[in-house]
Amino acid sequence: MIYADNAAATKISPSVLSAMLSVLDDDFGNPSAIHDFGGRAKRIIEEARLRVANVIGASPREIYFTSGGTESDNWAIKGIAAMCRKKNKNHIISTTFEHPAVLKSLEFLSRNQFEVTFLDVGSSGIIDPLKLRQAICSGTGFVTIMFANNEIGTIQPIAELAEICRKADLIFHTDAVQAVSEIEIDLRTLPVDLLSISGHKIHAAKGVGILYIREGVEIDKFMDGGDQERGYRAGTENTAAIAGIGIAMQNTVETRKNKFNVTKIRNKFIDGILSFGGARVHGDIERRLSGNANIGFDKIDGELVVLMLNRDGIYCSTGSACSAGAVEASHVIKALGFDSIKAKEAIRFTFSEDNTIDEIDYILQKLKEILKSRR
Repeated sequence: MIYADNAAATKISPSVLSAMLSVLDDDFGNPSAIHDFGGRAKRIIEEARLRVANVIGASPREIYFTSGGTESDNWAIKGIAAMCRKKNKNHIISTTFEHPAVLKSLEFLSRNQFEVTFLDVGSSGIIDPLKLRQAICSGTGFVTIMFANNEIGTIQPIAELAEICRKADLIFHTDAVQAVSEIEIDLRTLPVDLLSISGHKIHAAKGVGILYIREGVEIDKFMDGGDQERGYRAGTENTAAIAGIGIAMQNTVETRKNKFNVTKIRNKFIDGILSFGGARVHGDIERRLSGNANIGFDKIDGELVVLMLNRDGIYCSTGSACSAGAVEASHVIKALGFDSIKAKEAIRFTFSEDNTIDEIDYILQKLKEILKSRR
């Protein structure tokens, strides 16, 4: 098996699994219970909160645990919108190639008397800060722009974009689900107000995430019920998964050091792809996540290629796992300026430190065979 779909889900690391099993086996008490056994579970959650805060330069009081990146995005966007509505700030700015969790949340708000401006990203897949400046108006309440794109891996100039918002007195949210595993984030200097993270993208479990909310930012609560997460997000905490994401965040400090090797593997793959006739890479080749290679072959359906590679034990995707089964072509590839036919040719390979040069050679060999057979 060759796994090249790490943007969809990563393998749980041994240290994360060990931490989770320990909680499930030994510390399964309810963190809200007043007895000592519940207190042990509560301490595990607070230790994880501290680990996360230390990695991203935040206070533990600014870290809230959620069920994943989708919930974090929904809470950030709808929670801030509720506060903006009270101030008659009903204009929101985002981009055309956000994750579906962001786009669907914005669609919901647009049906509820909010106006949304979507910035174009151009062929590079990178936002021009000037477009953000020009889109801001007196009614703008907040801005949400992803840190690194989940399909093509392009990294946005988040510091500059966030600074524009800070100077305009606007709240700025970023979906950092794909970015946090390899980009150092220090919120003591980065002027981001809300930031979303998901566990299964950083070698933690599925079903756990993080929302960073800067101290002083007003946001509506997400769920009614108990007083968990300081009353903002009700529901008994998933202690085991939270313990795991705390370890996983801590591990990112070390795994970032291996990204040079991942980049080397990815570049070998891209060089091989571009040596084939009628091949292309989507988005800026340099300013992208180390493991991401989103490619396309002229007149060959991407889904067909994915299925043919699957037959050979090679696992990749056509785009966002959250859009799997969608009939429409990728909105991300279309945002780069491609038509629907070209967008359906897209194939996403996302490598990790577990992939090898030999695996890249094998994938390229199989792709060459597929191209020959289809042409």
